[in-house]
Amino acid sequence: MKNRTNATFNIQCARAMWGHVPKIAISNLKSLTDQYGLSVARGDLQFLNGRWYVTHSGLLGIASRGRCVGITTAVQESLSDQAAKRWVFRAVVHKSRGSSGFVAYGDADPSNVSPLVRGAEMRVAETRAVNRALRKAYGIGLCSVEELGWQSEPPKCAGNSRNPNSFHTSNGSNGNPSRLRDQLCLLIRQYNLDPSLVKAYAADFCGTETLKGASRELVESFISHLSSSAKKDLDGLICKLNSFSHPVEEVKQ
Repeated sequence: MKNRTNATFNIQCARAMWGHVPKIAISNLKSLTDQYGLSVARGDLQFLNGRWYVTHSGLLGIASRGRCVGITTAVQESLSDQAAKRWVFRAVVHKSRGSSGFVAYGDADPSNVSPLVRGAEMRVAETRAVNRALRKAYGIGLCSVEELGWQSEPPKCAGNSRNPNSFHTSNGSNGNPSRLRDQLCLLIRQYNLDPSLVKAYAADFCGTETLKGASRELVESFISHLSSSAKKDLDGLICKLNSFSHPVEEVKQ
C-alpha cells in the first residue's frame, strides 16, 4: 500500500512539474517507485526528452537504503590534464564490508559540462564516476542527469516557441533581453525546471505583475538568486516553484 501511495504522489508531482507525461513514462515511473523508492518531489528523478534520468541525490538515497558501507574516489593523474581542465576520476562502491567493490570512471572537461559549472570540472568528473559506480552496484539501468554531456548550441527560447523549456523576457527596458533570456534558459535546462513556474516565480521575486515590467537589475538579481538556490538546495527550489502551480487533481486508480 505504501508503494502504491508513493507511486500516486510521484505521478502527481511529475504532472505538476512537467505537464503531460506519456502513459509509457507513467508506467516506468510506477516501476521506478516500486523498485527503487525514488521520489520526484525529492529530486531523485528528472524527465528529459521523454525519458527518466536518475539524479546524484537519488542514487545516494538508493545506496543509503541499501546500507552501502563506503565509496572511495581517486583522480587519475595519468589521464587528467589540469591545464586543459580535463579530469578523470575512478570511483569504487563497496556494498558490504570486505567486498572488492564496483569500479567506474567519470570524466569532465569544458567541452562536456554546462557553462554554469565551468571551473568545477573536477567535481563534475568525480560525481560522474560515483554515479556510474552506484548504478553498477545497484543495477540501475537509468543514466544519471550528471552524466549527460553539454550541447554547445544554446536552447531555443523564443517566447512563442513550443519548446517546453521556452522562456521569454521583455524586449523593452531590460537592457540586453537576449543575454538575460539565454541565462534563464541555461538554468532551466541545466536543472530541468518548469519554465512557466520559473516565470511566475520571477515576477513574484521582482514584485511586478509580469516579468515584462521588471527592470534589468531586478531580472539579473533573480537570475543570480535562482542559480544560487539551485546549487545550494534544488529540492527546496522545486518546492518553491511548485507553490506557483495550480493544484493537481487526484490521480484515479
